[in-house]
Amino acid sequence: MTESNLMTPDLDLLAERVERAAALVASLREEKQNLIRERDEIAGRIEELRERLQGQDAATLVSELQQLRKEQKEWHGERREVASRIETLVRKLERLEA
Repeated sequence: MTESNLMTPDLDLLAERVERAAALVASLREEKQNLIRERDEIAGRIEELRERLQGQDAATLVSELQQLRKEQKEWHGERREVASRIETLVRKLERLEA
């Protein structure tokens, strides 16, 4: 076999890996956009609650605020996870391209 014939399967395999990685990156970007949209919706809900809850029982307000903070921490954790996965994939793509 010639050197060209030996490289073709390697190039095909590399192309498949790059395509899978690119599809995964696109999927993660879409997921990130969904998370951003959901975060913005939650921020809007928080603002609405703040407006509605003015003048209400302080204990109730504290309880609801704690729940909202918990949700916010969960979203931040998921966002960090998505960002980490994207960074890992980008590094892998960069290694593949090198």
